[in-house]
Amino acid sequence: MTAPHQLAVGVLADEGLPEQVITTIADDLPEIFATRISGETQWRVDHEVDQLPLDEDGDIPMRTLSERHRQDRGWDLLVLVTDLPRRAGTKPVVAGVDVEHGVAMISLPALGAVLVRRRVRALLVRVVRQLVSRRLGLDGDQRRQPTMARLHEALAPTQRMSGGHQSAATHLALVGLRGRLRLLAGMVRDNRPWQLVPHLAGATAAAAGTAAYGVITSSFWKLADALSPLRLTGITVVTVLVMALWLMVYNHLWDRPSGSVERRKAVLYNASTAATLAIGVACMYAILYVVALLAAAVLIDSGYFAQTLGHPVGVGSYLNLVWLCSSVGIVAGALGSSLEDEETVRKATYSRRERERRQRNQRGREDRKSAERECPTQPE
Repeated sequence: MTAPHQLAVGVLADEGLPEQVITTIADDLPEIFATRISGETQWRVDHEVDQLPLDEDGDIPMRTLSERHRQDRGWDLLVLVTDLPRRAGTKPVVAGVDVEHGVAMISLPALGAVLVRRRVRALLVRVVRQLVSRRLGLDGDQRRQPTMARLHEALAPTQRMSGGHQSAATHLALVGLRGRLRLLAGMVRDNRPWQLVPHLAGATAAAAGTAAYGVITSSFWKLADALSPLRLTGITVVTVLVMALWLMVYNHLWDRPSGSVERRKAVLYNASTAATLAIGVACMYAILYVVALLAAAVLIDSGYFAQTLGHPVGVGSYLNLVWLCSSVGIVAGALGSSLEDEETVRKATYSRRERERRQRNQRGREDRKSAERECPTQPE
């Protein structure tokens, strides 16, 4: 079969991380497709950024978007790139391919938290090859994939699954514990836990004020000098976990669906929330530690410090003091977070897609409660 003169591939990326990834690699895609799929084809790759809509089931309508964008823009194929976590049952879905309608979708969270750009390149080659294999008469044997692509897939085993009797799409799903952990890491990255600190102004102020008080208080000096590094480490871990737990409980971030199937799915979402908060609090702790260490170096005279402790002091004495003060400050930060608006904490904790999912679930629960009030169950 003679290859067409040109194939136009449209890549439609969600706002946020998908936009950043595709914008970075888009210029290289024609050469990559020519090298790894078909060198006899002239590849044209257009990329656009849009907020991909959700249907009533909370998924992105691949077929509808394909019919709309391919005709309007003259694309032969369409690849959607989203930060929406997708699953087939409880298995993470990394990609969906609908050959009949010339559309594929890549879900970035299933690619994990590292090497995302490389994995997207390898996955784009895979889904585009599958979309054009019949048209170009290509061998669909996945063993012909480049070594790098096989290496990326080896990080988590994959399995091809049917999209169901109502869908012409096939899914590439991650299987096993590594697959779920990779999806969890991707969901945590998508939540951007390092952005939690600037959004929690009240908690940060309370933590910084308490740590500053400890730095200039002699009783803290003596207590820090008496504690072993092992005990200080334990205190640090406990305080970080306490603040993360407080944020989750106080702001109602724990997902509690009613159905058994939904509860199994919610395990991953709750784990990503807990990990996001723990990493965010750890970032706050690290920033607080550095600031408190600078304050201690400026404010505390080493001679007076040694006189108070009754023995010579070194760098280790300062580090232990700041270590204890930062841990106590984090506890105060947990209490200070109570002053934050719950919606502010949610925006700081969740990605846009996760907020959409939770809002949709909340509306569903409210609709069911309203329906139950209007049509109560009649006793027999």
